[in-house]
Parts: sequence; structure tokens; C-alpha cells
Amino acid sequence: MAEPLKETNITNLPNNEAVASVFDQGDTFREQLTPMMKQYWDIKQKHRDILVFYRMGDFYEMFFDDAVKASEILDIALTKRGTVQDEDIPMCGVPYHSCQTYMSKLIRSGFKVAICEQVETPEQAKQRGGSGTLVKRAVTRIVTSGTLTEDNLLSARRNNYLCSIAFSKGDCSIAWVDVSTGNMQVQTSDKSNIISALQRLNPSEVITPQTQASWVRDMSGFEFEVLTPMPDSRFDPKNSLERIKETYKVKAIDHMGAMTDSDIGALGVLIDYIGLTQKGKMPRLSMPQKTTDNGLMVIDQATHRNLELTSTLRNERKGSLLDTIDRCVTAQGARELSNRLASPLTDDQKINTRLDQVNWFYDRPQALKTSLEILRQCPDLERALSRLSLGRAGPRDMKMIMVGCEHALSLKNMLHAVIDDNKNLDTHTPDALLSDIKSLSTPDIQELIDELNLALKDDVPFLARDGGFIRNGYSSALDEFVSLRDGSKRIIASLQKDYIEKATLPSLKIKYNKVLGYFIEVTSKYADQAYNYYEGDNPDNKFFIHRQTLANCMRFTTPELTNLAKKIAESDFRAVATELEIFESLTEKIMQCADSISQLSRSIARIDCHSALAGLAQDNHYVRPTVDNSLTFDIKAGRHPVVEQALKKQNDDKEFISNNCTFSEGQRLWLLTGPNMSGKSTFLRQNALIAVMAQIGSFVPAMEAHIGIIDRLFSRVGAADDLARGRSTFMVEMVETATILNQATKHSLVILDEIGRGTATFDGLSIAWGTIEHLHDINGSRGLFATHYHELTVLSEHLRELECYSVAIREWKNDIVFLHQVVQGSADHSYGIHVARLAGLPKVVIKRAQDILQRIRKGEVGQNVSVMADHLPLFDTLQAQIDPTEQITENQRAIINRIETLDPDHLTPSVALDILYELKKKS
Repeated sequence: MAEPLKETNITNLPNNEAVASVFDQGDTFREQLTPMMKQYWDIKQKHRDILVFYRMGDFYEMFFDDAVKASEILDIALTKRGTVQDEDIPMCGVPYHSCQTYMSKLIRSGFKVAICEQVETPEQAKQRGGSGTLVKRAVTRIVTSGTLTEDNLLSARRNNYLCSIAFSKGDCSIAWVDVSTGNMQVQTSDKSNIISALQRLNPSEVITPQTQASWVRDMSGFEFEVLTPMPDSRFDPKNSLERIKETYKVKAIDHMGAMTDSDIGALGVLIDYIGLTQKGKMPRLSMPQKTTDNGLMVIDQATHRNLELTSTLRNERKGSLLDTIDRCVTAQGARELSNRLASPLTDDQKINTRLDQVNWFYDRPQALKTSLEILRQCPDLERALSRLSLGRAGPRDMKMIMVGCEHALSLKNMLHAVIDDNKNLDTHTPDALLSDIKSLSTPDIQELIDELNLALKDDVPFLARDGGFIRNGYSSALDEFVSLRDGSKRIIASLQKDYIEKATLPSLKIKYNKVLGYFIEVTSKYADQAYNYYEGDNPDNKFFIHRQTLANCMRFTTPELTNLAKKIAESDFRAVATELEIFESLTEKIMQCADSISQLSRSIARIDCHSALAGLAQDNHYVRPTVDNSLTFDIKAGRHPVVEQALKKQNDDKEFISNNCTFSEGQRLWLLTGPNMSGKSTFLRQNALIAVMAQIGSFVPAMEAHIGIIDRLFSRVGAADDLARGRSTFMVEMVETATILNQATKHSLVILDEIGRGTATFDGLSIAWGTIEHLHDINGSRGLFATHYHELTVLSEHLRELECYSVAIREWKNDIVFLHQVVQGSADHSYGIHVARLAGLPKVVIKRAQDILQRIRKGEVGQNVSVMADHLPLFDTLQAQIDPTEQITENQRAIINRIETLDPDHLTPSVALDILYELKKKS
């Protein structure tokens, strides 16, 4: 169940009352504060709903209620800094160098953080206002969950979307951007599809008009970290249009597609919000792409959750379909696969284009292996490029760009070689793959690689301000500063030797102290000679300039030494400053190639995705599905991809039992019966997952698969409640069933499990009955309907396209064996009592249940509970009849469990004898 949405606003909506009460006290309160706290007060007044990280030396400090809240969340000490009105001012702080760790916890808790930095040096402050003047501070960035760019705050394998929803003239639009990559898209939708769109995007932060915030907040099941209401005026299409034009430096937006007013409003507020949070520093944003609902399979929130597509019911990635099929070796490839899984296609041509590319790698194992080896070394170019555009990058990001482009070129050359080798064969390389290969290297990128190779050292620091990342020989000015900085002793010694020889002063030495700096010292014996030494024809033009006379020596300087001393003193600062200038210059050159790098990165993502899916198919014996616009759904020997992998990890010899599933003309609906634990739910889910995998362009776990395009996928499997919204398990079940019956079409696939089980028997049976008839007669959907209501099997005689199937079992020695095979026909009963015995219910309960069931089946007591109670033996009497020998002790149960885990075929005689002795001791 989702957490309640946390409301915040970038401008004026406080999210804790304590802060508001303190900062509403006005000027009288402010005047009692110290100058430093007044500065903090003024900054906090502009960011009332945001935690302010106020820079104080090597720490970010928080005060008042910010400190109280942060100390609790971060589990750090809450202290104080001064008093106001005889009350302590709460304070806490976090180290500057490790602030991101703390910031991450605050962001995950739903807070926004304003980074308040010193924007001038103490020297500049002193020049501005004299001694004791407070250093200026200002908020340089507002960190929110939807605007993160740092790798250590983000998941490398999924996008971090900032989303906005806009309404205009009856239209509704959703725009989204990943600030860490710059990819921006917009979609015109309607309110009924917003839930599906948001579920597909899974954004970290959602911006809405204030008048619509409550409507978005009331939507069930979402886990936005932050919901940010903004004034409706910010969504105005006219203002938004101007922001879009200004951002992309265009005079019209016709080339972006047919944009509605709501599209423009949604895009404009995204750009506006990024500018507000980044304090004017805009990341590189891709040209907005207009998408539609029409080309994507609609998967509602309940289906997405029930099928565990990207996360399990416990909200964990491990155990989901994505976790099972993700073999991508690059971060951008993993994000591409994740996006595909969240948005399966409904265009058969596009699907088959993807399948063609997967098939190309599948048919070329060596090319596949080499591609993955090269791709594994490719860094995350998109996020490095975004950090560079925002001024948050370091030399390592620059190095990532260079290395990524080099490996892209290697990949291009390797794939071209494979294509050339196959020219004489009857093979075809898909045009889409050729296009991606072409994008892997362009002339401007090759020039950039050469430039960066010349400029960057092999090992570079994380931060540009640390210096030491530019190669010797790249910049003569930098080389001079570095030479002075690193070789000052050698240079001074060389100058000293030159002066001794020039003036024949054997006692001359160049020395240094903190008062004079560098100076020339000559003993008293040679003092006059040095004082009177000159070069050229003018005796008054003395070479050595007198500085100081002492008892035993005389001190001099020269213009050359003075200049050299100044250069040495400044060399470290100037070296770093020069490197920073070079860094900015290289950043500019990289940004000039940003479009090519971005296209290259997207090509890497697609090639990684296709090659990874090909490797998955080879390793797990998946087949290429046939996908077309028919209503066919024919799976031969289908398998559940997640369960199959889980079984392999548990026991390599244990195979998943495959099953067929065929919907055709005259048989669109299956009624599936069988006992619990027999595999009904697994069978239902596996067919839905196979359909999803096929429509993202993946091979599927089956022997054969022919799938007609599915426009909407619905799954009502499992039990869940929504207590926060006052919904019981049965209510949730009915809401989800209503959604299916109201929206499913003949092109949809519907998976229903145990409809009606949450209420009285006859009520549930009646609801299930009506649901089946509606699916058959009104929706006309392809579907699987699993139930324990065996009375429903009679419907196959009245509904022309309904067929009965069951999961086979075998009874043996008063027990049941699950065969996990789906066969035609219906189960005679549900074997619930057998399953209860397997679960460990007490013997007396099992006997009681068997007795009641037998009497009901024989019709001895009918279904009247009071009559039943009169004719059945008392419970305690029945308990007394239990044979004590049937009671299994804890020790006996341990022995039985030990025996059940043994595999006789893999035991040596000596090991078997040891086990026998072990069991003898326990008995």
C-alpha cells in the first residue's frame, strides 16, 4: 500500500507548522538575532517549506525546526547555537564533504533541501564592508527527489522522472523529464488514463496545479516521493510557450509536433520548475517528443502490481520480471529495458523491428559475446553529459565521455566487421540496427576523442578544483605554472649558479624567509663587489638591488628574482586556475557535441538492450514470438520466466512444467479449476508475462508463441486491501473487477483469479457468474478465469466460446500429488482439506472438516448449519478419538524432514551409513 502523498511547494506552502510559527514572528523577533542568524533568517523566509543547508566552514548547518526534523531523520545530535527571547536555538549540522549521504535520507523522506553556499570569499567581504563583514550567502540549488543528478543519489538502472500534469479546455497532458539525462516527453491523455500513465512512468515527483492537487492526491496506489502543487498561473499556455521558445532558442514549436495547450502548459511548468530549483542553471534538455496512448499497451495499476513487472508486492526489484530478464551491462541499456517493460508496444511493425535486432544477435553468438564485452566497459554517458551541462561535473565525468566514445567506436568497428564477413551469406542486417551502428561515431566525436586524449591524464581526480588532471604538453602556460610549482627548488638553484658565474661571487646564495620572501645573500667579504656589479656600459645601472645590510652579510634582489618569486608564490593557485579554465574550455567543446553524444548513448542503450535479450534467450531457450494484428493467442509449452529461474537457482535438475494456452475463434475464454497449490495462479500470470515480453520485443519462454496484439492487459490476481482509504479486500477486488469490465475490449487480455471469494458463498458465486457472462458477451476479450466455484463449469454448455480446463492432480494413499499440468475438463472438487493438512492444521481439525464435507456431499444434513450441528459429533469427542500414534512429535517431524531432503541417487555408501547413525540417535 502506498504511503500518503507528501505535499510540498517550491514557493509558499509550508510542510511543517513549527517552522511557520517561528518565521511568522516578524521583524521584532529578527532584530534580536545575531548578524549571522539574521542572514539565515532572511534566506529561510524565502524557502519556508524547504530544509536549508546553511554553509558554515566545513559544515552545512540547520536551525530551528529544520534542525529538529533533520536530526530525527538523520539520527544526528541536536544541539543549540545561541538564544533568542531566552529560548535556545536548535541546531544540527552535517559535514560538507559527506553531505550527499545525509541529503539522500532527507530526500527519500519527502523533504526538499536548499543548498545555501558562501558566494564570496572573506577577502571580498572585507573589501566590500571592512573587517568583520559577514560573507554573503545565497541558495545555489534546491534539491528535490525529481531533480537529482548525482550518481550516488540515483539508481543507475532506472530513470528518475520529474512529471507534470496540466489541464486546459478539457484536455489533460502529462510531461516528464529525467533531469539526470535530459530526455523530455509529453503525452496528451484523459483523466481515465492518467493513472496508467503515471504507473508506467513511476515518477519521483509530480507537479500539479494547486486546484487539481487534491484530485491527484486521491488517486490510489501511487508512491510519489513528493507531490508539488504549483500556482495555476504557472501552467498558462501563453507564458509556457515563451519559456519553451527561450529554452530551445526557437521562434516556433511546430517542429515538435501537434502540441495542445495542455501539452505546452505541462512542458512549460517543467522547464520553469527546473529553472527555479537549479537557480537558473539549466541542464541540457532534449527536444520534447510527443507520444500518444495509442501505441502502448495499457496496463493499469492493479495489473502492474499483481504481475510484479518491475517490483514485487513487497516493493523489491529482486523477484520481479524486470530483475529476471535484465541482462543489460550498461546503465543506459538497463533504463531502456525498464522503460520498455513499463510501456509494451501495440504496433506490430515496431515490435517486429525490435525482434529483428534481437534475432540478429541471437543468430551470431560470437558477435553477441564481443558486443557485451565492449558494452560492459561503457560508462553512463547521458548522466555525465547532464552534470557537465549543469556545472556539477568533474574530470572523471569528462573522462567518462572520452572512454564511452572510444568504446562506442570499438563497438562500431566490430559490428561493421561482422556485417562485412556476412555479406556473402544470405543474411540481412536490420535497418534500425544499421542506423544505431552509424550513430556510434561521427567526425565531431572523433575530433573530441582526440582532444580529450591529448588533454586528460590517465588518472584524474574527482573534483576539478583539486587540479592535476591535464597532461603535460597540452598547455604551455599550465606547464610553466606546474614547472614552477613542482620544480621551484631546482629553478632557484639554477638561478643561483647563474648569478655566481656571472658576477664571480662564490659566496652568493639565494634564500627564503616569510618576511622577505626570496632574496640574494652575499658575505661581507664580497658585499662591495656585489653592490657595485653592473652589466653593460652604465655603472649606475646596478645588477643587484640592495635590500638589507647585516653584520656578516648583505642582502639583494633582482627584477628577475622578484618576478620569479611572485610566479612561484602564485604558481599553485595559477596552475589550478589554468586547469579550471581548460576544464571549462573542454566542457564547451563537449557540449558542442552534445547532440551526437546523446544520440550515441541512446544507440548504446538499444544495442545493449537487444544483445542482452538475445543472451537471455540463448541461455534460457526462449523463442521468437510471432506478433501480428490478429486475435490469436497460441502458446505452446509456455513457462513462467520468474518461477523457472527461481527453480533453477534452487535445483539445477528441477524443471518447470510447461503448459499450452490457446485462444482462437470459438474459444476465447478459459474457465480454470483445480486445487490450491496446483499452479493455477502461476499459469495465469505466465501467459500475461509472455504477452508483455513479446510486445516489448523480447523472445519468450515457450516452444512456440503466436500473439495477436493486446491493447490492454488486466490482471485481478491475489488479495489486497487498502485500509488507508477504507477499502476492504473484497472492495478492492470489486473495484478492480469493475475497471476490467468497463474497459476491456476484444483485443484485451484478461486474467481473473477467484472472483467473489471475499463474500458469502452464493453472493460470490453470483458475482463470478455475472462476470464471466459479461466478459463473454459484452467485452469479447481473450481471458483466463480461475475459480473454486465448480458450479460455474455448467456455463460451458451455454456460452459458446467458453471452455473448461483444470490443473491435473493424482490421489495416492489418501494424499494428492500436484502434476502442474493444465488439461481440458473441470476438476471434481478443490481438495482444500488436503492442502490444509499439508499446511499443518491439527489432526482433529482435519478429521472434523472431512466428516462435515462427507455428510454435506451425501446430502445427509443439507446446508442448514443448525441441523448440521445437531447431527455431527461434538468437537471434543472427536478429539478424543484421535489415535495417539498418529500424533507426530517434534523429534519425529525433524527425522521425516531430514529423510525428505535426501537424494539416494547421490549418496555414497559411507555417507548413507553416517546418515543412518544420525537418524538412529534422533529416534
